[in-house]
Amino acid sequence: MGAFHNPEADLDRFRFRIGFAAVAVLVAFGILLGRFIWLQVIQHDFYQTRAEDNRITLIPIVPNRGVITDRNGIVLARNYSAFTLEITPSQTGNLEETINALAEIIDVQPKDRKRFKRLLDEAKNFESIPIRTRLSDEEVAKFAAHRYRFPGVEVKARLFRQYPLGHVASHAIGYIGRITERDLKWIEEAERQANYKGTDHVGKTGLEQHYEFELHGETGYEQVEIDAGGRALRSLKRIPPVSGNNLHLTLDSKLQEITEKAFGDRKGALVAIEPSTGGILALVSTPTYDPNLFVDGISPENWKELNEHPDKPMINRTINGAYPPGSTFKPFMALAALEMGKRTPNQAISDPGYFNFGNHQFRDDKKGGHGSVDMYKSIVHSCDTYYYILANDMGIDNIAKFMGSIGLGQRTGVDLGKDDSGESKGVLPSQEWKKQRFKKPEQQKWYAGETISIGIGQGYNAYTPIQLAQAVATLANNGVMFRPHLVRHIVDTKSGEQRPIEPKPLRDLGWKEKNLEVIHRAMVGVNKEGTGARAFAGAQYNVGGKTGTAQVFSLKGAQYKESAVKKNLRDHALFIAYAPMEKPTIALAVLVENGGFGAQSAAPIARMVLDYYLLGKLPAGAATEDSAAKEDDNEE
Repeated sequence: MGAFHNPEADLDRFRFRIGFAAVAVLVAFGILLGRFIWLQVIQHDFYQTRAEDNRITLIPIVPNRGVITDRNGIVLARNYSAFTLEITPSQTGNLEETINALAEIIDVQPKDRKRFKRLLDEAKNFESIPIRTRLSDEEVAKFAAHRYRFPGVEVKARLFRQYPLGHVASHAIGYIGRITERDLKWIEEAERQANYKGTDHVGKTGLEQHYEFELHGETGYEQVEIDAGGRALRSLKRIPPVSGNNLHLTLDSKLQEITEKAFGDRKGALVAIEPSTGGILALVSTPTYDPNLFVDGISPENWKELNEHPDKPMINRTINGAYPPGSTFKPFMALAALEMGKRTPNQAISDPGYFNFGNHQFRDDKKGGHGSVDMYKSIVHSCDTYYYILANDMGIDNIAKFMGSIGLGQRTGVDLGKDDSGESKGVLPSQEWKKQRFKKPEQQKWYAGETISIGIGQGYNAYTPIQLAQAVATLANNGVMFRPHLVRHIVDTKSGEQRPIEPKPLRDLGWKEKNLEVIHRAMVGVNKEGTGARAFAGAQYNVGGKTGTAQVFSLKGAQYKESAVKKNLRDHALFIAYAPMEKPTIALAVLVENGGFGAQSAAPIARMVLDYYLLGKLPAGAATEDSAAKEDDNEE
């Protein structure tokens, strides 16, 4: 018998299923409608912005870097535009195959491949990296014809830095290089990272680094509509960049060039300063280098040559090298004695050629001594014995106090490099310095005998050429001190306004006029009848000066004979000068490493520099060493 069916129950179940399905459909449509409203109404602005971002991209426009000119308007650093062939690794398949294919169209040298590999290791995957720079118009046209074959490869117009005078003033100007992680950290600490979008290079040394934020300018932007493949379709908006500010220097590039030539192949340094302003006229460190090598990324071969060169051309000796000042220290010792009342100008000693202190005998360079020596004679003929006795009478802390007041043993704050991190302090010895310098108690004690050699610029004394130049410039300016600086004014590219640098002196040391007259007269005497007389014979101007010779190693009582000493152990030659004496417009310090006596090699360089600056006399070549000056130079 068949089952009994209840039509009413079946109908109820059917209605329930229909109702459930209807509710499910309504709920589904409700969810879709809610989502639609959420996306199209509530989140409309958000997704519209996202869509615009996918369609529009911001391309940074790197500004022109500021130009650097010398005091006469001669360009020392400028920019020029050139085409580069660049590869974006993230948009390219096999890099090696791509580069090989490119090399069939455009000349790609092994050095280009090496540079690309090095930059690839440093760069991010989405950054474009140059495989070739400075393309010719013909090469650009060749690539354009084959552009379709190379996804992720494109020709770009780039600005390149150029240093027209090459090696001239390279340690002052510095150079630029690709941004590293360390550079980025420095930029971020200064909160300037937003202004460096798209920037590949920054200043690495010298003025290029010190004035980086002035020279860089303000980055511009271009709004560009792109397609799904990331290719630009059209420009929507453009905010032009603002070029970096220009630097107008105190430096005289012709004087700089002549000074570098005066050194010839000798190692050394010279800093020339305008006493009345502190403006640096010449800043020379030899040997030098060509900063153009770094613009496009220096090759490993050139980098190795510069770094492994025995004469260390990358070292800026003017601010990084610390040397004993030798007898150039004596005029400052004499002035300190006058100011402190430790000596009078006519107070004389009898010099037997040595000074005994305890069980040690400090010898004068002149056998038999100088006889009766007053202050004038002590400077003119560089009498060591006079200063042995004077140093003992003054004491180390009095010496340190006076020498510290003229900037010795302190960073000058010259506008080179990043802040003053690249400048050496040198060593200004004192009792406190020795306590800080040494760890063992027996080494920390200052012994009276150590003061004796300090008086002739030896012992622990070690100062940079720029410190010595600042000191002699202060002396030439009668005690009014300025911070040495290279930039005369900064030219604002927006307004054309000129912002001067260092318009006011650091301090006036208040030296007595009568004491200054004694020192000035004696320093003129050095070049008329003393150790500098041969170098300045026939000079058409009055010049104050002082020769100096600094020992590189201890002779331990033996007589110094240059011919018997290895070249790298020979004495350093020094000379300080200022002229014209009536109203000095230039003061300088010269150092020739392993150059022997100051009158032998440093003074002739100073003469050549002063002859050009004061008389316009052009030299024929490098300054000639005066070997005969050895016999006349009564140095330590």
